Amino acid sequence: MPRTPSTLKRGSARETPNGYWSGTLGHAGQRSAQILLVLLLVGVAVYGLLQITLVVIPVLLALILAAAIAPFVNWLRHKGWPSALATGVSFLLLLAVFGGLITGIVFAIRSEWSSLVDQAVDGFNQLYELIQDSPIPHDAATIENARDTAISFATSSTVGNGALAGIGVATNFVTGFLLMAVVLFYFLKDGEKIWAFILRWFHGERLQKARLSGTRAMEVLGGYVRGTAIVAAVDSICIGAALFILQVPLALPLSVIVFVGSFIPLVGATAAGVLAALIALVANGPVVAMIVVIVIILVNQVEGNFLQPVVMGRTLSIHALVILLALTAGTILAGIVGAILSVPIAAVTWAIIKVWTGEDDGDPMEEDDDEESDSEDAETAEAPERS
Repeated sequence: MPRTPSTLKRGSARETPNGYWSGTLGHAGQRSAQILLVLLLVGVAVYGLLQITLVVIPVLLALILAAAIAPFVNWLRHKGWPSALATGVSFLLLLAVFGGLITGIVFAIRSEWSSLVDQAVDGFNQLYELIQDSPIPHDAATIENARDTAISFATSSTVGNGALAGIGVATNFVTGFLLMAVVLFYFLKDGEKIWAFILRWFHGERLQKARLSGTRAMEVLGGYVRGTAIVAAVDSICIGAALFILQVPLALPLSVIVFVGSFIPLVGATAAGVLAALIALVANGPVVAMIVVIVIILVNQVEGNFLQPVVMGRTLSIHALVILLALTAGTILAGIVGAILSVPIAAVTWAIIKVWTGEDDGDPMEEDDDEESDSEDAETAEAPERS
């Protein structure tokens, strides 16, 4: 049968490269290739950032701390303080609080870590004996494996003296802290100019979304840090007071662990409470341990139903499953520091996604104020170039 011009046209259409990507299967292939390319780029970016954690982590900490202290800096400026003086006072105050907090945590835990681990292991063994003697069905091999895994983790270089010694290595610690301090100072002093310079790459509707994304990111970071710090302090004080009243040994380091654990949502405070209950079981018996458990449950209920909604509002408006996945990924990539930083990063990412998808249009008055501020900053940034 001779091939007519229409037959030749249809055949050539099928043989062209674009013809292979037409139809449902072709469109699915295009989307799959795009997804694989994005995942590859993300993987390369994450791998590259992991190679320079000594730079990435101080910069992230400086950004988070700057977002937390920014309202105080603005308040001082509105009270008539000169901008340089307000920035300097806020910077020194924040460094003093942050440095004192880290120093207190290290000294409170480091000297008592071996005792904490030993008593926690003894408490776990006593609890295991109670379970063995009870009619509760259990798998002995699974429980023993879980105990051995927990002990090996607690005594490894990732946690305890090894972690504290690793953090305290002079070169890395001093370099990271100085870098964080310098970056924090410039974020507080020239943060608006830096942001205005970045916004120069955006125009039109993208400029509005980029500006709103920056506003939401700072709101989420600042609100999360301030709210979590308040919640952690309340948890630590309440649980620590109960431990002191019940005369549980190692109450001070346990209170510090509760404070640090509260910065890891869902699992941090619970794990710290389990540790406190195990030590109370060894030192004070099952009655005191049960009282400690009841206190921890009450504090967690007050925290979840009253304290967090009041002090954090809608800052952490992401699903618990997303938080859990972010915690897991952060812990795998960067250990305990990754677990602490993963949740605010996930919250900021979700806030930015809502802006760019149109779900968050922002407050028009707020956007106008931001636009005027950014315009002034842009003019300030362009002044040296014109001169």
